[in-house]
Amino acid sequence: MTSSSLFRTKKVEHSIEGTEESEHRLRKTLSALDLTVFGVGVIIGTGIFVLTGQVAKENAGPSVAIAFAVAGVVCALAALCYAEFASTVPVAGSAYTFSYTSLGELPAWIIGWDLVLEFALGTAVVAVGWSGYIRSLLDNAGWTLPEVIAGRDGATGFGFDLLAALLVLLLTVVLVVGMKLSARITSAVVAIKVGVVLLVIVAGAFLVKAENFTPFIPESVPQEAGDGLHAPLIQLIFGFAPANFGALGIFTAASVVFFAFIGFDVVATAAEETRNPQRDMPRGILGSLAICTALYVLVSVVVTGMQRYTELSVDAPLAEAFKANGHPFFAGVISFGAAVGLITVCMILLLGQTRVFFAMSRDGLLPRFFSRVHPRFKTPYRPTILLGVVIAVAAGFTRLSELAELVNIGTLFAFVVVALSVLILRRTRPDLPRAFRTPWVPVLPVVSVLASLWLMLNLPAETWIRFGVWMALGVVVYFAYGRRRSLLAPGRDPGSGGASS
Repeated sequence: MTSSSLFRTKKVEHSIEGTEESEHRLRKTLSALDLTVFGVGVIIGTGIFVLTGQVAKENAGPSVAIAFAVAGVVCALAALCYAEFASTVPVAGSAYTFSYTSLGELPAWIIGWDLVLEFALGTAVVAVGWSGYIRSLLDNAGWTLPEVIAGRDGATGFGFDLLAALLVLLLTVVLVVGMKLSARITSAVVAIKVGVVLLVIVAGAFLVKAENFTPFIPESVPQEAGDGLHAPLIQLIFGFAPANFGALGIFTAASVVFFAFIGFDVVATAAEETRNPQRDMPRGILGSLAICTALYVLVSVVVTGMQRYTELSVDAPLAEAFKANGHPFFAGVISFGAAVGLITVCMILLLGQTRVFFAMSRDGLLPRFFSRVHPRFKTPYRPTILLGVVIAVAAGFTRLSELAELVNIGTLFAFVVVALSVLILRRTRPDLPRAFRTPWVPVLPVVSVLASLWLMLNLPAETWIRFGVWMALGVVVYFAYGRRRSLLAPGRDPGSGGASS
């Protein structure tokens, strides 16, 4: 075993050539509009309806609007890096593929293994959340599901979340049938979801009271440093406890609301299925992020203007703010919008995972059996069915709330890898044609890395431990299977592979 074999890279040209093999070729059907809709569909979930009020009450007051803008800037730094790579290397796999062409095989495996967990866990968590909304709406209508099929939370004996499992299985079928069908369903659902958000903004604007914005930045309240595994890692290392409210409270809030933006990176996994990725990938990634940032800022302004931030509900702030102003009808509208919106979040996360799994399989790091596309639909149906069934079972049987933060750390880790990959590929392959170039290199990627690392340090220590265990397991799998089976391994037919020095 040599270090060079662990960091062997795959040439960009060979990565692109591999997408043209008939049995591994995905159908190119997506436009810039489709990609933008995918991005908006996966970013806007319950965060816009919940985090706005929660963070305003606990961390920032009315200045939560600034916190959303700050978080949007941090995501934009990463998005600019994603846009360059997705347009330069339009191959399925997102951060996995990008790192394979720049950092090497072992780092690529690690980020691929990370993304599999991130997207799988995210899909299951969202499916369980959707199930909760639907059960709540059914309860309001007087229909209560039997405890045995209503989920694990609150179950005294056997409990299975049937609704969550059925949603994942249904979306699995949609993804197998084809990307264009997925895009059409996403477009319809996103139109409903954005319509609900705009309705909330417009209706809420008429209920805003100027006095609720005073003070816009409340006086700072220092927090005691925590201890134990539930404390943020930065506290355990440096004894640093972030403040609530005040100027520092805005950055504390930004580290929380950042997670409402997670998802735009999933757009990059569809690069191979885009008709003109050089033009459309940057538009889809940056366009969806810009739209969602604007909506988040507007919603936060409305909710803190409708009701005093100290009186906001933590669980359902927007709905309760409308009730407090004598408009209970909007509470139902918001619940409906959240329930419908989560369908697209779940589907696009599942889409992202299957594409990463497919790309790793095509490179030989996972069984090549999973890299065959459907002869009619031209979709990676084998990993889609396998992962869909596994996630459906996980969503049905597992309490996932404590594991949700693994999605966050996995996403931030991917941001770090992509930013570093941009720096390395600029140096090693300056000759590559780049339809979109990340500005201010190397400053912007370095700032992106530092911003992502800062947010990672604000996550609990137990999240880091779980993440480390999963990564260690991935390294074991790589040495036991992937390293020898890789198309770049000595003695193997590289096919679409091809190492570079």
